[in-house]
Amino acid sequence: MAEPWWRTGPQDIHRLEDRISSLYAERCHIDRDDNAIVLVNKARTVHVPAAWLAVLLIGPGSRITHPAITLLADSGTAICWVGEQGVRLYATGTSTARGSHLQLRQAWLVTRPKERVAVARRMYDIRFPGEDTTRLTLQQLRGREGTRIRRLYAQHSQRTGVPWNKRDYKPGDAFAAGDDVNRLLSAANSALYGICHAAITGLGASPALGFVHTGNALSFVLDIADLYKAEFTIPIAFDLAAKGLTSERDARTALRDAVVENKLLPRIVTDIKHLLVPDESRDLADEDLGALWDDGDTVVSSGRNWSADDHIDVIPDLPKQDPTTEGETAP
Repeated sequence: MAEPWWRTGPQDIHRLEDRISSLYAERCHIDRDDNAIVLVNKARTVHVPAAWLAVLLIGPGSRITHPAITLLADSGTAICWVGEQGVRLYATGTSTARGSHLQLRQAWLVTRPKERVAVARRMYDIRFPGEDTTRLTLQQLRGREGTRIRRLYAQHSQRTGVPWNKRDYKPGDAFAAGDDVNRLLSAANSALYGICHAAITGLGASPALGFVHTGNALSFVLDIADLYKAEFTIPIAFDLAAKGLTSERDARTALRDAVVENKLLPRIVTDIKHLLVPDESRDLADEDLGALWDDGDTVVSSGRNWSADDHIDVIPDLPKQDPTTEGETAP
């Protein structure tokens, strides 16, 4: 087994974008066999290489051993405990991220209105490629996005012959309301949220600090997932409903296949970096400094006694600071 992620370099574990996007498990026993995760139920036993998995979604009726959790953590695999049919996220484990540079950058952006609007606008630019949105307000952009989604629902309804009235979703119980296509949309979106959550935490960003969405512990997850629903979950839901495949598992496996076929995970990683760090020359290496904050823009080394007689050892290797128009510095 390779060294745990906190004692290895980034080259020593599989890159997030090269991994299998997600695996959902429910009503089974999850254990470890050497470097593999073992899923056991009454029907069969399945071995899964832990280091090649981006996120393990653990559903109801499952139990997992300490060695399995240790292996997943050492492999940098995200772990999400989800509710019935995968539609609620209760808790998450560790990821591949070592440092906090990207999260500090994200916090700096989201707490400054001018910078936050710029990131939100870049999100809408991804939805409307080739269009000039610089003169549109956020309200106008939201309206254009709403119109685009309504047209997509109508187009896929006409294409597949599946009736469509409106998006029907009951918060907290996605499968309690709506017809088949609505339930399939909820299931596919939930799986997409898990994949986006794994990518966000794997890069070291915060799931809670959203730019369009706000006030939710998964606001940034919702922001990122919305970039791909028109291409993935909406057509998948209509196609499955047209074939009479209406179970939650049908939606989850169809999305998983589409993610692999269209190489969505590398796209998510690229898009997050573009949104948070559009200037590719900015140095935001995922490095664990293990430092203590000092006055101003400096930090000092940790793991020592800072009595008055000790020599102050300032750590020089900090990300470069860029001046802004507001006279502040960006992390």
